[in-house]
Amino acid sequence: MDELRWGTPSTLRSLLCELVSWDSRTLTKGERTFAPKVAEKLKGLEYFRDNPSHLELHDAGLGRQLVTALYKHPEATETIVLISHFDTVWTEEYGVLEPLAFHPEELTKKLMEPGFKKDLPEAARIDLETGNYLFGRGTMDMKMGLALHMQLIEKASVENWPINLILTTVPDEEVNSAGMRAAVTELVRLREEHNLTFKLFLNSEPSFSQNPTDIKEYVYSGTIGKIMPAALFYGKETHVGEPMKGMTANYIASYLTQRMEWNELFRETDLGESTPLPVSLQQKDLKLQYSTQTPYRAVALYNVFLLKRTAAEVMDLFEQVATEAMAACNESYKAICDREQVQGVGDVKVLRYEQLLEHAIQKLGCAEVERWKQEALQNDEWDDREKSLRIVDNLMIQCQELAPATVLLYAPPYYPAINSSNDPLVTESIELMKKMAQTFNNTVEQIHYFNGICDLSYVNFEDDANGWTAFESNTPVWGDTYSIPFAEMAQLKAPVLNVGPFGKDAHQRTERLHVDSAFVEMPVMLDMLIKNMFVMNENQLAMTD
Repeated sequence: MDELRWGTPSTLRSLLCELVSWDSRTLTKGERTFAPKVAEKLKGLEYFRDNPSHLELHDAGLGRQLVTALYKHPEATETIVLISHFDTVWTEEYGVLEPLAFHPEELTKKLMEPGFKKDLPEAARIDLETGNYLFGRGTMDMKMGLALHMQLIEKASVENWPINLILTTVPDEEVNSAGMRAAVTELVRLREEHNLTFKLFLNSEPSFSQNPTDIKEYVYSGTIGKIMPAALFYGKETHVGEPMKGMTANYIASYLTQRMEWNELFRETDLGESTPLPVSLQQKDLKLQYSTQTPYRAVALYNVFLLKRTAAEVMDLFEQVATEAMAACNESYKAICDREQVQGVGDVKVLRYEQLLEHAIQKLGCAEVERWKQEALQNDEWDDREKSLRIVDNLMIQCQELAPATVLLYAPPYYPAINSSNDPLVTESIELMKKMAQTFNNTVEQIHYFNGICDLSYVNFEDDANGWTAFESNTPVWGDTYSIPFAEMAQLKAPVLNVGPFGKDAHQRTERLHVDSAFVEMPVMLDMLIKNMFVMNENQLAMTD
């Protein structure tokens, strides 16, 4: 049997440190060059030298690529998809140590110096002194997951495991999940091309501690969803010297934001777990410079987490809250107008983007509406969220007869919630992980929804009521710069599971990976997880025979 390149804790640790050293912050050159480096690394395995067509790079937009690496046993159809992402968040918070952020061994050693150690939070300092943590950007989130998957596919190919694996590693998870959305169609193609039956989608995002002293490991049988309702507020401009001749957008916005922040209507509870309450992620007026003209256009973005609700249900709730907010706004405004003995500019209406779009097409025609959309879409300095808001702004400027108004819309990204807690394969796998952890004198507990948001949102999608169409029809950039392959996602039918290494402080300068969990425990646990699945297959076949 060939010697494994990544079969020991030390060689796996070296692999991780090499992957981390390839700076791949989202939307940088490093993110664009990372996938070819991974592919080149995998080409060194004998299996992919013999089967080069099974190792592919796929376009993920903006010059980025994703990797699929298929290990296929000649007689197997059942397939496990190994999902990871390789982009990381940025590193400014490391300060003078930023040059070492992508060099875990050097950074960890440097942090041991008294001058740096004393500046660490107490929990991080204690962990550092144990010698059992490796610090650095991407160590836990989530290049260790990718390293574990590379080790798995190497072992499968060398030991000729009677089950198929597809390593799928993608860019852009930290922003829009463009990589995973692109991977969906490739996974559907691979399934059809190789006659595969998907058995499990296995992610290895890290296990997050639940409090600063928590060292338990967790497995996740689903992932939380996220959606972003947004609003454009359009008032009436005036000179500050004549304030009652207009209505500021900020005044209108204040009523909706007050009702959206921490609104328990949006809280969902399932299997004993609840979503965090909604908060505003952005609120601003659209004036580009200071003047004594009042701000009459403003926008806001609100974060809403999901467990069971569809986009249609959230939009209905959002509209309900907005209607109540504008009723309160109109009542207060009328009282002020009565006090000042002025007529006012009218009541603030509530309408959805799809209603604005229909009105604009009837008034301006399709070609003119498309021109105003393209004006926003072609601004390369704006991201999908800003483009969404600016499209609505452009159309409202052309349809001021609708003002004053609050226009409701969706802004990307959208992560559907996925859960497989009741699936027998997942239930059995979690029990196995708990037993395996005990052999390391450790404890594993189940969490039903991974609350860090992850790419499992784009597989095993179910929406019998077609609630996703409310997202499509109310997202201004849909089909231009942002889309979700809902139909293909629904074809990727298999349960989901997240089993990954333990770490702490993702997206912080103290991001760190638990060494024993990553290099000793997790390789054994994942190995047994997959072997248990093909042993189950062999037992079933024997019973059939």
